[in-house]
This record gives sequence, C-alpha cells and structure tokens, in this order.
Amino acid sequence: MKSLEEHCEAFTRQLAMRSSRRGFITRVAKLLAASAALGPLLPVARGAAVATPETSDDQHCDYWKYCSVDGFLCSCCGGTSTQCPPGTSQSKLSWVGTCRNAADGKDYLVSYNDCCGVSSCGRCSCNSNVGDRPGYAMGVHNDINWCQGNDASTIYHCTVSLVVGQA
Repeated sequence: MKSLEEHCEAFTRQLAMRSSRRGFITRVAKLLAASAALGPLLPVARGAAVATPETSDDQHCDYWKYCSVDGFLCSCCGGTSTQCPPGTSQSKLSWVGTCRNAADGKDYLVSYNDCCGVSSCGRCSCNSNVGDRPGYAMGVHNDINWCQGNDASTIYHCTVSLVVGQA
C-alpha cells in the first residue's frame, strides 16, 4: 500500500511542477467555451417544455387577460370582462399588468379597473399576482380597494380587464 501512496505522491509532484493554476483555469475555460459552442448541435428534446394551461373562457381565472387580476370577475357578476355590471361604475384609478396572449404569442398591457357602487359580487374570485409589487408601489399593486378614488361610492363589486395596447 505504501508504494501506491509513494507513486501517487510522485505523480502529483511532477504534475504540479509542469503546470500552473493559470494554465489549469485556461484549460477549464476553453473546455467550457467548447461545450457551449457544441451544445446547440447536440440532439435534445427542445419541445418538451411544460405549457401553462390556459382557457379562452373569460369566466375562469386562467384566461390570458387575468394574469394580474385580484378580485371578483365582472364576467361572472352580470357584466363582461370589459364592462361593469349595471348599477356599478368603473373606478377612476386602476392598476396595470403585462399579460402574454398564448394565441398570438404577444404581450399586452392590461388595465384592471374595479367596478364600484354595490356590495361585493362574491363569485369567480381570482388572485393572480403575476408582476405584483409591494403596497408602496401603488400603480402596480393589485391588493387595494381602487374604488377609494371615486366620488360617489367606494364599495367594491368586481373587476374588469381592459387591453390598453401591445407591450
């Protein structure tokens, strides 16, 4: 066993005398660069990414425009995804989000407006906090009663999602 230890020690000492740390780092860097260059040429299953489920029904939380909604969907409360139900009025203040439409692969700026005036709808509650910011960044924070900015009524009922434009 001692001869094996002596052999390994002699080999390690010779290797240390013939090489330097910088040379070792250079060889490792070249190896990493070569592997990065050859990586795209290797056969891999690139289509195996998991797709997020999405529906085209605007009465479900996974509808593409609802990526940052927090509240009850007006489409379940007598209105549509873009119009407040009768007897309510749209809040003057809103929060915004950027949502990707899987149908065309583009990102859109979506404005979320609360509908105010009557008691909470209580149906189709969604809480999608994609891109939500802390409460001190008010324009992008979705956990606020945005009806507080209205003159007439500050009672929250539901939320609509308006596509403002392409991001």
